Amino acid sequence: MRSSLYDGHVVHARLTPRRHRLRYRVFCCLIDLAEIAELDARLRLFSVGRRNLFSFHESDHGDRAGGLAAHIRGLLANVGVGLGEAGRIRLLCYPRILGYAFNPLSTYFCETGEGRLAAIVYEVSNTFGERHSYVMPVIGEPGEPVFQQIEKAMYVSPFSDNDGTYSFHVRPPGETVAVGVLYRCQGEAVMRAHFAGERLALTDAALLRLAVAVPFMTLKVIAGIHWEALRLWLKGLQLRPRVPTGRYGVTFGQGPKP
Repeated sequence: MRSSLYDGHVVHARLTPRRHRLRYRVFCCLIDLAEIAELDARLRLFSVGRRNLFSFHESDHGDRAGGLAAHIRGLLANVGVGLGEAGRIRLLCYPRILGYAFNPLSTYFCETGEGRLAAIVYEVSNTFGERHSYVMPVIGEPGEPVFQQIEKAMYVSPFSDNDGTYSFHVRPPGETVAVGVLYRCQGEAVMRAHFAGERLALTDAALLRLAVAVPFMTLKVIAGIHWEALRLWLKGLQLRPRVPTGRYGVTFGQGPKP
């Protein structure tokens, strides 16, 4: 199966105007959207579209309308990327745990039938129920790290402006995976976040071990976001006004930049 798990750590570092850093253990699912039904049938602890210890709901992603693979293929068509009938879309995200999930960043690896990475879609969600997809074609040699840059288009942190740029640094899924993002505003590096993990087979045994090792992970993610925001506020950072951007938006990129 092309679906798997990645056990690793997330690191967040605010670089200015106050330095602040945190690191915590998490795990992600890499879900091949063509294998959703098979995963639902094969696994006891993981379900699709219904409650379980772990679950995946297509409505948690994209424009919330379901039909996630078709939705992503439609986005890719806007940047001239076609995967063909044998193409694959694999989504790196947190699963629902006991019915709850929050994904600050979900990453879609879009591959042709020959296995070439043709595009990456970065799906950013904030705690106000808004979501924005950044659709980026990939140009480069197979197996090489991917570097991409795009303008920020959605309010995420109460301590950051709504403009600036995201620079992504990605090591595509293999035995390891890594997704990093650097946020710059007015040319100054403001925040850096990074997930790196090692591959595990997506089995009931692996899920059970991770449930014990990283209990209530998604609740910890959302609680951690608010706790760290409080700590930053106590350090003297000023709150920025939120500019609503709607429940779902899309920005189309032109390819990789250094």
